[in-house]
Amino acid sequence: MKPRETDLYEPVKTFLEGQGYCVKGEIGAVDVVAMRGDEPPVLVELKLAFSLTLVHQGIARQAVSDLVYLAIPKPPKAKALKDNLALCRRLGLGLLTVRLRDGYVEPLADPAPFTPRKSPKRTARLLREFARRVGDPNKGGATKVGIITSYRQDALKCAAYLQENGPSKGAAVAKAKAVPTATRILAADHYGWFEKVARGVYRLTPKGAEGLEAYR
Repeated sequence: MKPRETDLYEPVKTFLEGQGYCVKGEIGAVDVVAMRGDEPPVLVELKLAFSLTLVHQGIARQAVSDLVYLAIPKPPKAKALKDNLALCRRLGLGLLTVRLRDGYVEPLADPAPFTPRKSPKRTARLLREFARRVGDPNKGGATKVGIITSYRQDALKCAAYLQENGPSKGAAVAKAKAVPTATRILAADHYGWFEKVARGVYRLTPKGAEGLEAYR
């Protein structure tokens, strides 16, 4: 039998009653309202799947109370919730999952003001890539396939040198093209563009020539 939103109600009600709340369904536009003494009301919106509509409902309920939860059936894979959980935390919404087979309710997030944690490493990596990128070779919104990164630009410089000068040492490429990591790029050969022909000496492969031509 296909699940219904009402299947979530009894488990959520039982969960909240276990914490001392008096719970009633469909009060005004709210799916679940829970009261405990003089505390602000707890509001819960029920849906069979996480959706933008559910998020919009949760945000609308924040005009009534700061204690708003979204409740959905527990998905088969926890990974599916990762981004949605982060969104709830950012918006100050709580998130409950309901295991329909036995009614087990798991609170994954409680309503609370969100303070984002900055990642200095990610910030440094972003700024480093911006500084190293030559020009603006990509259109914003493009897919990752074919994106010209600063690493690819350096690899293209190495490829151009080898095409013009034939098999060469990495040190010579580094000096001529101002690419300090040339030897490492040639040795790693992430794109299949370079072939080692002697110790420290590399030449351009046919695939490398194609890569250069495609870039041009």
